[in-house]
Amino acid sequence: MAAEVQMVLYEDDSVQVQYVDGSRLQLSPCGSEFLFEKAPPVSAHPLEQPERIRQRTHFVISTYREQLQRALDFRNSFATCPFLSESIIPPEGKKRIFIDISEVRWPSLDADDGMICMQSGMVKISSLDGHAYLCLPKSQHEFTVHFLCKVSQKPDSSVVLSEKNNQVKKDKLVEKAGKICTYGQRLKNKENELHYQMMNSKEPLEKKSCVNGTEGREGLPLPDTKHTCIYTWVKQHWSVNSCPEEWKYPLSLALRFHNKMSSVAGIAVNVIQNRTLTSDVSEEGGKEVSVLPRALLLSCPVPHLHRWNFCNSLSLRQSDEEEYPYPELVKVVWYKGITYRLTHKNMNSIEIYPGDGSVFKSEGAYFGNYFTYCSIQEGSEEREEKMYSVHNLPPDRPGSLFSVRSLIKQATRILQHCAKTRLSLSHNYNICCWKMVPGTNDSNVLPLLLRELFIPNVGRFLAYSDDKVHVIFLDGITLTLNWNFGSLIEKRQVNQGLNLGWCKLTFPDGHDQLIQVEHPGPYERYVTTVISWCRRLTQTSQREMPTHPSFSVPEENWCVASELEKIQKFNCIL
Repeated sequence: MAAEVQMVLYEDDSVQVQYVDGSRLQLSPCGSEFLFEKAPPVSAHPLEQPERIRQRTHFVISTYREQLQRALDFRNSFATCPFLSESIIPPEGKKRIFIDISEVRWPSLDADDGMICMQSGMVKISSLDGHAYLCLPKSQHEFTVHFLCKVSQKPDSSVVLSEKNNQVKKDKLVEKAGKICTYGQRLKNKENELHYQMMNSKEPLEKKSCVNGTEGREGLPLPDTKHTCIYTWVKQHWSVNSCPEEWKYPLSLALRFHNKMSSVAGIAVNVIQNRTLTSDVSEEGGKEVSVLPRALLLSCPVPHLHRWNFCNSLSLRQSDEEEYPYPELVKVVWYKGITYRLTHKNMNSIEIYPGDGSVFKSEGAYFGNYFTYCSIQEGSEEREEKMYSVHNLPPDRPGSLFSVRSLIKQATRILQHCAKTRLSLSHNYNICCWKMVPGTNDSNVLPLLLRELFIPNVGRFLAYSDDKVHVIFLDGITLTLNWNFGSLIEKRQVNQGLNLGWCKLTFPDGHDQLIQVEHPGPYERYVTTVISWCRRLTQTSQREMPTHPSFSVPEENWCVASELEKIQKFNCIL
């Protein structure tokens, strides 16, 4: 079985895997389908198309089972919603449970129940019912969560219950079967009643099962598995700086407990407090209940939205100037044991995990100009921090585990690719298959044109509702950047609304170039003009901001602009 060289998780949770022998595997965004491309033989003609096998994940044959299992594990470790096929999960990883576990309750802020500090310095926070726990290592850069999740169900299965009529259907099942245990928190209070119902049932019961809030405690399953739910433990990795909403409260408990144990042990905590790790998770009181992520459906309701586009592998790159061919935004890249994790919430940022416990983080005004290296010495327990500049990287040292120059260069190219993708006018407008499921994401709408203005002798300015600004100058050059129009402008930070430190210039011949806003070079006139217009537009109150395009330009100016567009298109054709 060929080993993996590179695994890439895109923003829509699709996965692409490159193997040593040249074969490739691609998972659909929902995980319900996969495409395996075999490596061409040595004697194959250059124009000969490689053999491709496309199958449903639930019905995968034994030839590709192991490779698909590893690809799914990688996807579920970082994806928003896991995909859990019962046919692929090993028998020891399945648990039959009577109750529907959809949420967990964590300890309160003033209680230390379920909080453990390991000998290695890791803090473990367990939920009160034992259905989830969070582990925060001593470095406090990333954390892992383990939770019980129901396996993926069929779209028309009666087991898939909606949030509204979930309890109603459960009560009907209890009334009909006469031997199913009570759901929810009433399970503990009615254990004796459950036992009585199971023993007095008319159907023969040779096996009994009940989970009492622990991870490994499980009895023998019932022969009638129609009313039982199959669960499995899911492990996910998240960055502390980009923590999902459902894990913010337990993460705040772990950070608070870690600082408390450090103060008791006499270890200074000012290093942790000075960093911005707890900026988003410092106070999450009142959110003791976390809604667990639910697995996606076993079959995709819209499989025609699956796009099977293989891109060239990262291992085939030889030139530093070569651009990444990734079709979408990249979320996680695993390459030969090194993990690159990216965040695209407000600004593009990247974290590099070489695998030895250390981490590189992109820093700077708009991220990507500097990288901070953090590591903890095992023997002395001392925290080491270094700052690296992208433009002045150190040479490789003989005997080191990894090359700092190579890691930062790869991360910088990935950041530039993501910035260029975000500045594309066609980005994020492709509908994702699993986001089309009702109740998962209802924000799939095209952006609206908020403001359109034509300035004589300059060009046309367009602002969209997705914080994207597109300017067409009269000389044929177009500029695109991201600007947050909802931000408040301060006098000290004139570019506070700038989401990215990059903007894209497209020339009349079709060639585009990605330049830094802080150092535009010979294109300073274009960048300054667009940013000044964005600042004036941001200072306009939200009440004055139109929800539809405003046409306040004289008609003769539009005629001139339309003629210039025709000339520009003609020049591009030539």
